[in-house]
Amino acid sequence: MVASANPRRDADAGRLTLSAGAARADGTDSPNGLVVNLSSVTAGYRRRVALENVSLSVPAGAMLALIGPNGSGKSTLLKLLLGLLSPWSGTVSVLGETPRASRVRVGYVPQAAAGDWNFPATVGEVVMMGRYGRLGLFRRPTRADREAVSRALERVGMAERIGDQVGELSGGQQQRTFVARALVQEPRILLLDEPLSGVDAVTEQDVYALLRQLRDTGVTVLFTTHNLSTVAQHFDMALFLNRRLIAVGPPHEVFNEHNLRAAYGPSMALVKIGDRYFAVDTGDHHAESGSPHG
Repeated sequence: MVASANPRRDADAGRLTLSAGAARADGTDSPNGLVVNLSSVTAGYRRRVALENVSLSVPAGAMLALIGPNGSGKSTLLKLLLGLLSPWSGTVSVLGETPRASRVRVGYVPQAAAGDWNFPATVGEVVMMGRYGRLGLFRRPTRADREAVSRALERVGMAERIGDQVGELSGGQQQRTFVARALVQEPRILLLDEPLSGVDAVTEQDVYALLRQLRDTGVTVLFTTHNLSTVAQHFDMALFLNRRLIAVGPPHEVFNEHNLRAAYGPSMALVKIGDRYFAVDTGDHHAESGSPHG
């Protein structure tokens, strides 16, 4: 595990970097142990800018929460890293390669409500989809692939449901299945887009525990969330985003009124209870803020 990670701001156009305090023997292919690099990236859809001039470097083994309101660019950032979206300007590298070239080594867990699973597909079949990047289009799954599926389902507590229809599962069980589908890829980077929205408390705690285990083996985790109360408890680093990158660093350093209002607007206040943070709407929607908005 990375011994320490501290944010620093470079002179080149406000680049924000998470710098590892100790080297990790994880076989990373990218220089300096950095597995994600964005340089002056602007991206969007048609004529709408979703991310503007974002520069970011993330080391192997970071567990990073991406924080911001709807439309702030969190999902766009994940699409860039998956190679599903190309930047309008700037460069993106993942594991020292282009996002498309590294795609087989990047796992993805969608939002809990994503997808229509009314068509007949078993839990085992859905998880096996995670092996297709390794198998190719025309190879049949081998015994090793089937064993990998079983191991992944065991890790998420779904081994006994391998033959059940996904459409018959609860929301929490479906999300465990999607996590297993990502795990079976044996990813070096795991991207999760609001994966715990609407799931039960047991599933939430189990997923966080699994992510920490993966982090401890060198897997880099990027996790979008609206739930500020869980960030300090479960994540090493937090990134505030609202089209532009506002701040990144350990939660105790970046959770403050300035960054919260820059991300969510002048009506939001931050309340800390113990090690948890809560965003509160103060109703002051006419106040001015000097913080950047997307």
